[in-house]
Amino acid sequence: MAMRSRTTFKKRQKELARQEKQRDKAAKRLQRKLDKGSSQSGDAADESAADSEDALEEVTPSAGSSNYPPDEE
Repeated sequence: MAMRSRTTFKKRQKELARQEKQRDKAAKRLQRKLDKGSSQSGDAADESAADSEDALEEVTPSAGSSNYPPDEE
């Protein structure tokens, strides 16, 4: 019966380590999210917005390239 309590103790320690690791990962994810949000505010956000406006081009579909069948009445 001594083996049973040792196994339970190991299992509990393993579960506590898993929970602690999950908390650490969640904290790191939150920190990265906050760092990402703060790094894009200010000058970096203005530069990226200007770059994305230059990269976007207006696309107009040609008259014959519609994905829908022609209307028949």
